[in-house]
Amino acid sequence: MSDEVLQLTTLESLDEFKTQQSSPKRIAKDILAGTTGGIAQVIVGQPFDTTKVRLQTATKSTGVIEVVRDLIRNEGPRAFYKGTMTPLIGCGLCVSVQFGVNESMKRLLHSRHPGRNTLSLPEFYLCGLTGGFTNSFLASPIEHVRIRLQTQTNTNKIFNGPIDCIKKLLQNGALMRGLPVMMLRAGHGLGCYFLVYEAMIAREINNGIKRTEIAAWKLCSFGAIAGTVLWVAIYPLDVIKSVIQTDDLKNPKYKNSMTKVARSLYAKEGTMAFFKGFVPTILRASPVNAATFLSFECAMRLMG
Repeated sequence: MSDEVLQLTTLESLDEFKTQQSSPKRIAKDILAGTTGGIAQVIVGQPFDTTKVRLQTATKSTGVIEVVRDLIRNEGPRAFYKGTMTPLIGCGLCVSVQFGVNESMKRLLHSRHPGRNTLSLPEFYLCGLTGGFTNSFLASPIEHVRIRLQTQTNTNKIFNGPIDCIKKLLQNGALMRGLPVMMLRAGHGLGCYFLVYEAMIAREINNGIKRTEIAAWKLCSFGAIAGTVLWVAIYPLDVIKSVIQTDDLKNPKYKNSMTKVARSLYAKEGTMAFFKGFVPTILRASPVNAATFLSFECAMRLMG
């Protein structure tokens, strides 16, 4: 990849950039497009995510086939969409924040350097990193509720839906449990995510193709690659987060400590403990993020 491509912004020209300053209307469009991407993400990815969480939090060694088989046998096919309402609402909000902050940061960095119309790869990473950190405060409690609902079975049911779950987490002062590791996961992960995606978009623009004219299959491919890179970069942190957020509610063993979880996992199962559930996650990454970015880009094109 040439230096020219590495430095190229996703905005076709400085004139176009000047028309896209962070006005309330522009920000609203970013948020709405991000929400559209988030809804698509949940619809496509929830069955994969439920399987992943069951694998990550299993108390004994198990595999993808066993988890899927047991879910269908013991809880029925609808079990794959357990806790869907929370991420359907929450993921729409989270992805809207991710994309909204990322787009606003891109415009902010441009405004700091009026003499140039480029963003570097580190700047793309910084935009995604900021979106990830910001989103963590929203995503952490949403994911906590979702994971609690996903991991309870018919025989150990504690929560009667997302509202009841939120109430009980608040009663135990545990709603924000997992926030520190979420900040690390989301910050670094989204930094990589948007860097990879925007670099591939930039290559197309450098070849004379406008962003609004990039083919749908390419947008899907770029999203799939970006999503895969994200999960490869952060997966061990995601495992640690899942363990923290499924720890005993009243008497937590790990007390929100990443190092305690990491040591415990390594002592029990070695390095592979940090990659439990990796296969369904990677299988999920391509279709989910293809749908996310395609939905986002299409929404942005429709809104202008």
